[in-house]
Amino acid sequence: MNTEIRFLAQHLLHAGVAPLNERDRRVIARVARRVHTARDLNRVFEARSTLGQRMADRVATVGGSWGFIVGFGVFLVAWAGLNVVVLAGHAFDPYPFVFLNLLLSMLAALQAPIIMMSQNRQAAKDRLAAALDYEVNVKSETAIAELHDKVDRLHDALDRLLPAGEVDLPLRDALPVKLRVA
Repeated sequence: MNTEIRFLAQHLLHAGVAPLNERDRRVIARVARRVHTARDLNRVFEARSTLGQRMADRVATVGGSWGFIVGFGVFLVAWAGLNVVVLAGHAFDPYPFVFLNLLLSMLAALQAPIIMMSQNRQAAKDRLAAALDYEVNVKSETAIAELHDKVDRLHDALDRLLPAGEVDLPLRDALPVKLRVA
């Protein structure tokens, strides 16, 4: 492990962080400063979104809900009932409901791209989540490697302080095999 760390340090000292992409530079900076890496995905994503993007999300949320489907079904039945039964002789949109077809086509023409915009934003949010997960994973791996190095140094220190066979520790059997004093 130390050889890999030494190699990385020499590489970074020689080449610097310029050849690295932005995400890797950000991770190295966070590791070096020992700052908290995990961030709230929703807060990061909402900070980057525009008013139009947030409106597209709301339209997609409403348009893709059961409430919208049921409400629109009630509207269609009311439209047909009003034109066929109530206003039978003076209907403003008589039976094949051409005007209703026009309205539905316009609604679909507007709603479809807005929903696709929202889906694109969700895909971008998923990519951001993967990037944030990567940063956390790299930071966790680094922390685990540091802990392994500390445990190895403790093991070496115990070996120097407690030569094999000289000390009988009461918890000797509870120690991991690597740390046991024979």
